[in-house]
Amino acid sequence: MRGLRATGHTFNVPLDHRDTTSERIEVFAREYSSLEHDDDAVARLPWLLFLQGGPGGRGVRTTQLSGWMKAAARDFRILMLDQRGTGRSTPADAATLAALPTPQAQADYLSHFRADAIVADAELIRARLGSAPWTVFGQSYGGFCTLTYLSNAPAGIERALITGGLAPLAGAPDEVYRATFARVEERNREYFSWYPEDRELVTRIARHLREVEEHLPDGERLTVRRFQMVGSFLGGNTRVHALHYLLEDAFTTTPDGPRLSATFLEQVQGIVSRASQPLYALMHESIYCQGGASSWAARRVLDEYPQFRDDAAEILFTGEMVYPWYFEEDPALRPLRAVADVLAAKEDWGPLYDADVLATNVVPAAAAVYRHDIYVDRNLSLTTAAGIRNLAVWETDEFHHDGIADDGEAIFERLLGMTRP
Repeated sequence: MRGLRATGHTFNVPLDHRDTTSERIEVFAREYSSLEHDDDAVARLPWLLFLQGGPGGRGVRTTQLSGWMKAAARDFRILMLDQRGTGRSTPADAATLAALPTPQAQADYLSHFRADAIVADAELIRARLGSAPWTVFGQSYGGFCTLTYLSNAPAGIERALITGGLAPLAGAPDEVYRATFARVEERNREYFSWYPEDRELVTRIARHLREVEEHLPDGERLTVRRFQMVGSFLGGNTRVHALHYLLEDAFTTTPDGPRLSATFLEQVQGIVSRASQPLYALMHESIYCQGGASSWAARRVLDEYPQFRDDAAEILFTGEMVYPWYFEEDPALRPLRAVADVLAAKEDWGPLYDADVLATNVVPAAAAVYRHDIYVDRNLSLTTAAGIRNLAVWETDEFHHDGIADDGEAIFERLLGMTRP
C-alpha cells in the first residue's frame, strides 16, 4: 500500500502471565515496513514496538507511511500492537464480559488488562519474533506502559522513547486529576480568548439543553455534562481549532424555534460515545492505582472545582476525566456499570513501577514533555523524570498532547537522536 508492506501477526498468550494454568487469549500486532527495503533487508532491520495511547486504544491503522512512522521505517521494522482487549486482539467489551457470571468475575478478568500485562505480552512477543532487545516508543498511556517495561523487563529494551507519557510513579489518582482540572481550566480560558463569540454560544447551548430535550442519533438525550465532553478537542495543537467549527454548526431554525442541528448532534455523538473504546472508561482511573482504590477519583476532585459543574452559569469543557454517570448516559457503557463500580472499589492493585530499578536505569531513554499538556501534567512529568536515571527530557511548548500527529517525524527523530551516542 503506497510504499509500505503490512503483515499481521497473532500471538496466543496467557490471560495471567503469573499462572501457568491460566486461560489463553490472543494478542494481535501488525508489522509495517517500507518498500524502500526489499524482503531480505527488512529481515535484517531491528524492531521498534509502538505502544498506543489509551487505555483501550487499538494500534494505528495506516495505508501509507507518514509522520513518525515514515521516519521510523527508514531504520526499523515497526510492530503496532493491539494491546490486549483492543482491535483484533481478544476483545474485552460488554458483549464478551457478559459471558462471565458476576460483576466481580468481570472485574477479576479486567484486572489483567493493565500495563504490567501489556509489558508481559510484549516480552513474550519479542521472544517469539526472535528479536534482540528492541526500541520501544510509547505515546501517552503507551509511555506509562514504557515506564512499566523499564521497571519490569529493562533487558528487553535497547532504547525507550516517550511522548506525553511520563506517569506519576506513586500516589493516588486524586493528584493527577487536581493537576488535570487546573490545566483544562487554563486551556478553556485560552480557547475562549481566541474565539470570544464561542463563550456566549456555549452558554446558549447549555441553557438550551437544560430547557429542551435534544437527542443524539442513537436516541439518547444529550445532557449538559455530556456536551462538556467535547472538550477532548482542547488537548490538540490544531484539533483545538476544529472545536470552533463544530460549534458553529450547533443551531438550526425550525418552525418550533431554534434546535440543535442534525449535523452537530451527529458529530457530538462520535466524540462522546465510548462504543468503540469501552476499556478507556472502565480502566482509565485504574492505570494510576498501586495499592489503593480509585473510588471514582475524578468525581470526588470535581467538588474542588465547581466551575466545571454542569450547572455553572458559564460551563467549561472537560478533559479526559471519567465519571460514574458515563455508565448511565452512554448506552454502550450502561451494561458495564456494575463492573465499573467494582473496579473503582478495588484496593489490591499491584505495583506498576519499580522506583529502585528506574533510579538505576541503564537503558538510553528520551521523553518529550509538553509544557501545556492538559492530559499528562508537565510538573508531575518532570517529577517522574527526575527519578529515572539515563532519561533525557525535551521540554517544549511547541506541541500539545497530540504532538506526534502534528509533526511526528521531527519529534521522533529528535528523541531517537537523544538516545544515540
